[in-house]
Amino acid sequence: MKKLVSIAHISIDGFVAGLKGELDGFDRSEGNLEFVCKLTRQADSALFGRVSYQLLETYWPTAATLPNVTKAEIEYSNWYNSAKKIVVSNTITESEKPNTTIIRDNILDAISDFKKQEGSDILLFGSPTLTQFLIEHGMIDSYWIFIHPVFFGEGIPLFRQTKHKMKLKLGETKKFVKGEIALHYSAQ
Repeated sequence: MKKLVSIAHISIDGFVAGLKGELDGFDRSEGNLEFVCKLTRQADSALFGRVSYQLLETYWPTAATLPNVTKAEIEYSNWYNSAKKIVVSNTITESEKPNTTIIRDNILDAISDFKKQEGSDILLFGSPTLTQFLIEHGMIDSYWIFIHPVFFGEGIPLFRQTKHKMKLKLGETKKFVKGEIALHYSAQ
C-alpha cells in the first residue's frame, strides 16, 4: 500500500504563501531542493489541489531545458514529468496532459484507491485546502514540513482549526544552509 506524504514549505508563523498566493517570501537553499529530490526518489505519484498544480505546471515541465538550471532542478523536473499526477479540482474538467488524473467527486474514495495501488509513495505538494481536508479524514500518513526563517504576518495557512486532536511522532530532522529546517512527522 502506498503512503501519502505531505510536503509543505511554511513560514515560522505557519503560512504556505502570502495572501495572494505569492511564494517570494521563501529563500530556499539548493540543498533544500536536493533533499526534496531525495523524497521524490521514493515516490511515483504527486497529489495536488488545483492552485498548487497550476503553479507547478508553469515551471517544472520545462525546467530541465532552461539555461543555468541546477542538477537538482533537472532531477526534479524529470521526476515531475514522469510522475503520475493526481489533481483534485472542481474547475478543471479533464486533463490533456499525459499521466494526469483529475478528481472531482468522491475524493476520499479516489485517493484511497490510489493508495491501494502497487508502487511507491504519493507526495502531496502544498495544497493547503486539500491538506486540511485530508487531515480531517486521517488520510495523510506522514508530513515533511520545511520551516523557513521568515514571518509573513498574514497569508494562506497550511493548518486551520481541526475538529479533533491528532498526535504526531517526530522522525527525522534536517537543517539547511539558509536556515530552513525540515521536520518529518508521522501520524500515530
